[in-house]
Amino acid sequence: MTRSVRLRPWQKRALDRLAETAGPDFLAVATPGAGKTTFALTAARIELAKRGLRRLIVVVPTQHLKSQWADAAARFDLALDTDWSASRGLPADVHGVVVTYQQVAANPAALRPLADRSFAVFDEIHHLGDDRAWGAAVLEGFGGAARRLSLSGTPFRSDTRAIPFVRYRLDEAEADFEYGYADALREGGVVRPVYFPRLNGEMEWTAPDGSMHRATFEDPLDRQLANQRLRTALSAEGEWLAAVLGQAHRELLAARQRQPDAGGLVIAMDQDHARAIAALMQTRLGTRVVVATSDDPEASQRIARFSRSDVPWIVAVRMVSEGVDIPRLRVGVFATNTTTELFFRQAVGRLVRWVPGAGRQFAYLFIPDDVRLRTYAHQLADARRHSLRKRSEDSDRADQEPDPTTLDAQGEPEQLSLFAALSATPVGSTELLTPPSTHDGQSGHDSYRGAGMDPLDGEEDGAEANRSHEDSGLLLTLAPLPVLLSAPVGGAAVTVGQQRDERRKLRELNAALVAELVARTGWPHSKVNAELNQRAGIRKVTEATSSQLQQRVDRGRRWLDE
Repeated sequence: MTRSVRLRPWQKRALDRLAETAGPDFLAVATPGAGKTTFALTAARIELAKRGLRRLIVVVPTQHLKSQWADAAARFDLALDTDWSASRGLPADVHGVVVTYQQVAANPAALRPLADRSFAVFDEIHHLGDDRAWGAAVLEGFGGAARRLSLSGTPFRSDTRAIPFVRYRLDEAEADFEYGYADALREGGVVRPVYFPRLNGEMEWTAPDGSMHRATFEDPLDRQLANQRLRTALSAEGEWLAAVLGQAHRELLAARQRQPDAGGLVIAMDQDHARAIAALMQTRLGTRVVVATSDDPEASQRIARFSRSDVPWIVAVRMVSEGVDIPRLRVGVFATNTTTELFFRQAVGRLVRWVPGAGRQFAYLFIPDDVRLRTYAHQLADARRHSLRKRSEDSDRADQEPDPTTLDAQGEPEQLSLFAALSATPVGSTELLTPPSTHDGQSGHDSYRGAGMDPLDGEEDGAEANRSHEDSGLLLTLAPLPVLLSAPVGGAAVTVGQQRDERRKLRELNAALVAELVARTGWPHSKVNAELNQRAGIRKVTEATSSQLQQRVDRGRRWLDE
């Protein structure tokens, strides 16, 4: 069917640049929240319709993002199978698959026939390196793709390995199209300006060697002691973190006066830390908190439910650090001891996504007053155009160096570390690092007026300007897609999302029929499945289209009647 999509100006410029590019590879670098997914799916629709490419394959960093991409693709009438595996095959009534980089690394040879003459999208391409397992697998699996669109909001790695399918001039990667945070702020209606409240503190701790230390964030320390100071400040037993969480919660309550479902995110150090923070917030602040950690098999579902709910807070370790789309997030707390610039920018990216129709919007990321984090915040506040230059070996080793509090004097892991956070007390008032000038020339707060103060008062003119901008998107009509090999379920016009739900129900119904036939016939599952496949004229259930699945159900019911 014909489909229209409203594009932001940068998305249209990027599509034009993509159309002008002769080679198979294209790197689009766009700030988090700018709409990379919409750009990529629009490009896929155009390429599949005009060039007649065989499939669309989307590769993502995490399992949670598979469903997110499939849902977004369905709104473009693109059916992506999230359950594909090398052993399952692919139904003929889908346009392609969405897989993780880990799946590609497990069996790149299985993806190569599927990727041949396909349109491939690599989400957050900076996860790859040429001589690492993921990067090598992607090179093997997607060498025959007709078009490879690479996306990133943070296009660099914390090592010196080149990224597959990306051009390099000397040591610098070249983006085919770049749209930065400053560009998005100037354009308006794309991203939120982010503020960085930070609070000093006085920390006291015992180092791994048993020595005692006391310092504020203003005291100059070497890297090892600075890491220990940061861990002490972030202890859920101290008063510093409790004070920051309290200020962040008051700021969120102020935002919820204008946006009732506004949410907050706390990024914790590890799973135990996340649960301790959640308990602290529930006890001291009396607020509802969702915890999402990687050891929880339902973590992705928890994140999805939180995204659709009005629960105030979610606490996570890394699961919400990149790519996860929760537009209602307005306040964040950086309560992790991961201090790389890449991770910091990913955290900021969770807060910048613009919500159309909500008027003038601000976001806040509360950070420890650690000099490294302060520097990153200053760089974003100045909207420094981020360099794609690969880092030097020295800085790479520094970013990847294990936490010294877990090593002994010889650099080996401690069997019994003496590190202990003794106390962490907030000192002074909260300071604010302001973002760059927004599109209408106003620079936001001149100073931080304290958590709980509503920054939107008296700025309705800016909201009107943004609403006008939101309505002025470029409307692009997309050509119809090639007809798939299978007619829609029941012969009636249905959406891709409805067809995906129908396929899931039919697979469940087929499984129930097989179980009943096993009980009636006494045959093993394999023999019943083979007989049903033969009666329905299919090779395997996982490759069956929706209409073939329905036919298999009908044949199974007849067999039961017999």
